[in-house]
Amino acid sequence: MKRFEGRRVLVTGAGSGIGQAVVARLLEEGGIVAGADVSERGLAVTHEHAEQAGVSDRLRSVVADVADEASVRENVGDAIAGLGGLDVLVNAAGILRSSHTHETDLGSWNEVIGTNLTGTFLVTRQALPALLETGKGVVVNFSSTSAQFAHPYMAAYAASKGGIQSFTHAIALEYAKQGLRAVAVAPGSIASGMTSNPGFPEGVDTSLIGKLYPWIGEGFASPETVAGVVAMLASDDGAFVTGTEIRIDGGTHM
Repeated sequence: MKRFEGRRVLVTGAGSGIGQAVVARLLEEGGIVAGADVSERGLAVTHEHAEQAGVSDRLRSVVADVADEASVRENVGDAIAGLGGLDVLVNAAGILRSSHTHETDLGSWNEVIGTNLTGTFLVTRQALPALLETGKGVVVNFSSTSAQFAHPYMAAYAASKGGIQSFTHAIALEYAKQGLRAVAVAPGSIASGMTSNPGFPEGVDTSLIGKLYPWIGEGFASPETVAGVVAMLASDDGAFVTGTEIRIDGGTHM
């Protein structure tokens, strides 16, 4: 399938995990992609993968910190200009910090909210004029199953992801008459650096986290599982999907 032939896409969090898988999938389907990440090394790996697949000529790398307004304005702005406009934005950048809530310091809280929620806002705000210009722009934001289901020791992360869902609903309606679609994906039980090492604090009650396991498949799914859903939602196959979230968790939260 070449559902993204000639379409210009910006993907944040492109240097690892699900963001990296999304870049690979959209390149495979013909997209012209700008991959943004705070990690230059991670972006180099993403580019290596694209070279191995023979699609690196359609990939641009952008070092940017989504939590920093100046970085987004300059670097993300330049990336969009370099693409000559924008058809699809995928906000996949995010971080996870685990702790007992009563021991969570304000700096850690603000770091998670700043990257996940504020970062999604800053990049979306920067991209909206170009997306609206197309008359059929698409924003895919990354929420999480933690936004609707209890994930202990992840209060800041859950709060940020709940905010992303609400933000997605708001912009979906605000810009609907201008042709914009906005949808969130809510992954859970996906194998990535974030889930393989969540950094749980000492003294956790493992009975509270033992149920976070998928009922179908043979364990946590690969990031490519989420990338396939993102590709569908961002393509014309998702043309009637907006203002909602899609849970991708193998039945963990049935």
